[in-house]
Amino acid sequence: MEPSAIAHDQPAISNPKEHDADMELDPYKYQCGFGNHHATEAIPGSLPRHGTNLPQKCPYGLYAEHLNGTSFVSSRDTVSNVFLPINPDVSFTPLAHAWGPLTTEPSTDVAAGLSLDTQVKKTTFVQGLRTIGGHGDATLREGLAVHQYAFNADMCQQAFANHDGEFLLVPQKGTLNIKTEMGMLRVRPGIIAVLPAGIRFSISLVRSSHKHAGQPEEELEEARGYVLEIFGSHYTLPELGVLGANGLAHLRDFEYPVAAFDFVSSSKPSSSPWKIILKLAGRLNCYSQPYSPFNVVAWHGRYAPYRYNLSHFAHLTANSDQLDPTAYTVLTAPSKYPGVSLVDFCIFGEKWAVVKDSWRIAYYHRTMATEILGVIKGLYLGSVRPFEEGGLRFEQAYMPHGETYEAWKRDREDSHEPGMVGKDSLGFMFHISSHFALTKWAMEDHPDIRLEQPGLWDTMRSNLMDHIDEINANLKKAGMPILDASAMQVVPSADMKHPKRSNLPTPPPAPF
Repeated sequence: MEPSAIAHDQPAISNPKEHDADMELDPYKYQCGFGNHHATEAIPGSLPRHGTNLPQKCPYGLYAEHLNGTSFVSSRDTVSNVFLPINPDVSFTPLAHAWGPLTTEPSTDVAAGLSLDTQVKKTTFVQGLRTIGGHGDATLREGLAVHQYAFNADMCQQAFANHDGEFLLVPQKGTLNIKTEMGMLRVRPGIIAVLPAGIRFSISLVRSSHKHAGQPEEELEEARGYVLEIFGSHYTLPELGVLGANGLAHLRDFEYPVAAFDFVSSSKPSSSPWKIILKLAGRLNCYSQPYSPFNVVAWHGRYAPYRYNLSHFAHLTANSDQLDPTAYTVLTAPSKYPGVSLVDFCIFGEKWAVVKDSWRIAYYHRTMATEILGVIKGLYLGSVRPFEEGGLRFEQAYMPHGETYEAWKRDREDSHEPGMVGKDSLGFMFHISSHFALTKWAMEDHPDIRLEQPGLWDTMRSNLMDHIDEINANLKKAGMPILDASAMQVVPSADMKHPKRSNLPTPPPAPF
């Protein structure tokens, strides 16, 4: 019998395929509040009475299970766990290895969004997940990884669990139905979702109710986007400090699922077992179990998946200079160093630009952080360089970056009248406080990855000689030796040769 999901105070959840992509309202209910201790029941009376989490007899013959997101010995303000009165999940076949780890190579590149040949192969979320790069080691519980995904098929009778760390999903195309052990999440482009480590989930695509004219029957819709994975840390909200009570992302705008479960009228194991895929130390393994993993009737605690609508973010602005990109941080993950983040997730949406006599374009910059930028929709207005939706651009740690000479000249002469910027566009940055290594797959097999646009800096020139008379007058007035213009030589950047990928040295492999 096909299982259905039931939730208290919520309509029965049928097969995700049956949901209409054109529905104006999200069909699911949520609990609000970042980091709150939530409590929810799909059947009234499912949670144990107050004062106990492990009763001798659970209501309705359920089984109690405790899922920890932190160690048992943790300060109260960091404890993150959830109690699940559920059907047992210990019945599974021996693990089987799925496929192997990846080898990384450091580099700086631009990557386009992934795309599928939708008429050839059905690809699920797990099959369409590709690691772009990262640093650190999941077994040491420190570091991160960046992935792109593209898929066109639902995870039927399949669930995925990441034992290495937390997933931050950033959809760019296609609306996702995410079924988790704690309940359902609907996540479209412009909304992000966080899936904590160890929690099983299954992702399906919300499909359009009607095809476009001339669209072949066998052609499948696809979804694509980005994933930021962190090891040994948890996403949290940045401190507001001198901002006070308001600004950035508000606690109450984070939404958590309500309890829902797959209901099967038979107590016997299903004739079609579930396949559970897990990621451990960067390797994928799988096992099967006779019952649906989505059998949580009720739960309470802080350790749960959640979503956030990026349009609710309160952008800041400045009247001079520029705010650093971390001023637009939605979520941050602390590193092992006190006061230093592992990574910040920043967004760039619609906001007012009011600065006068200051640069509005990206200034020339070198930083110890790696900046990975992506575009969810529209044009990325932080750069004049071509940057398409679904793509990624890497600015490696300490590597100089900035805008073209033409952009510099335009911004230098612009009147800088107050105005709205970022309209109908949404970009983001993974601000990583370390180096970043690209995987071998990204370097060799990514369908569209390339070096910075050749000739981008050919027109760059020194402007010092244009002001030599003024400079010498000021030097003379200060009693300092003047500059000999005839002895000054500026080598034009056009004489510089641009490296091709085949000419780049190959660094030794790094652990990932």
